[in-house]
Amino acid sequence: MSIFKKISILFLISLTLMSIIGFWIDEINSKRVDNLVKEKYIKISNELFENIDDKNQLIKLFDKYELKTANQEDKELETLYDNKLTFGYIKILKKSFDDEFIIKIKYLDDEYILRTADEENITDKIILNILVFVDIFVLILIFLYILKLLSPLKIITKQITNFANGDLSSRINIKSNDEIGVLSNSFNKMASNLENLITTREELLRDIGHELRTPIAKGKFAIEKIDDFSQKELLKKIFKDLEILTNELIELEKLNSTKLNITTFKVETLIVESLEKLYLDDESKIEIIIEDNFKIKADLYYLSIALKNLIDNALKYASSFPIKIIVKTNEISVLNEGKALSKKLEYYLKPFTQELSQRDGFGLGLSIVKKIIDRHNFKLEYEFKNQSNIFKFSF
Repeated sequence: MSIFKKISILFLISLTLMSIIGFWIDEINSKRVDNLVKEKYIKISNELFENIDDKNQLIKLFDKYELKTANQEDKELETLYDNKLTFGYIKILKKSFDDEFIIKIKYLDDEYILRTADEENITDKIILNILVFVDIFVLILIFLYILKLLSPLKIITKQITNFANGDLSSRINIKSNDEIGVLSNSFNKMASNLENLITTREELLRDIGHELRTPIAKGKFAIEKIDDFSQKELLKKIFKDLEILTNELIELEKLNSTKLNITTFKVETLIVESLEKLYLDDESKIEIIIEDNFKIKADLYYLSIALKNLIDNALKYASSFPIKIIVKTNEISVLNEGKALSKKLEYYLKPFTQELSQRDGFGLGLSIVKKIIDRHNFKLEYEFKNQSNIFKFSF
């Protein structure tokens, strides 16, 4: 889960809790205020009712409690108190979201509709509600500000991923004086140093490869002038080994920086490409079993090299033929009968490592396979079962 999702979830939880608490506080205060006001005006109403026959006393009570004559009450008024008496009634009414109350008193033919002064308790309650809403609004602003602060992380993540995938020109263009700005500048410096280092190494490797190929070509041409057949074949093998070693070293190094050409193709196409890269003198040495011709999304050139190396090793170390290429759903297995590996697979995935009993080659084949599989985020597995070595690609 991304950090933005985590922050969003925490914000929603905080907002929900604050809203619930605010609503709960408003309900409690509303009930408390209504009860206090009702008790107050019940007492006032009873006092007015007791003096309803004395006009002078009523006027004094109106002044004392700051009561003013009002028009006929609104139909939307909420009844807080309704006391029916023998010759009349007392009612206390309130309009929603208002801090004034209406006292309605009737005795025989006398009827009074009085409006009270504003209640400070209600005003305090409104202020409290406003503060709760302001608090929620500030929480939303803080959330948006945090998202703005962290938004450069998306850019940083994208550029670092591009750099890891082989785009050495990726840089982070963020100008800020905080830790994110320091991180961006540090990455840019590191990326520049690595790009220079890799470029220099590639140029050196390319120059070395070119310089090696020239004397190898000259040596192979000069061999043809030698009459001694045994010496001629020995020198041919030496130059051939040098050529293979040079090509494998260059290919291994190119894998570190080359950007993969990802396409979609069927597994049958991959097998055909791999077999075309082999120098196969007898096609009957290989048996192909395709149970599911599934599609693969990868670099066909490099993945065919990886499969070719596995097939080449299987042919080289097989005690009997044919070797088998078995294709099932999302996996390709290469099987050959022979002795089990004397060490764990990880040992053979390092450059220049192989079984000591058969020093044919330079021990770079599986190392190249490992690099290609890792670049594709696929999986390479090995097991020895039923007297057979089984190397498997899992997609």
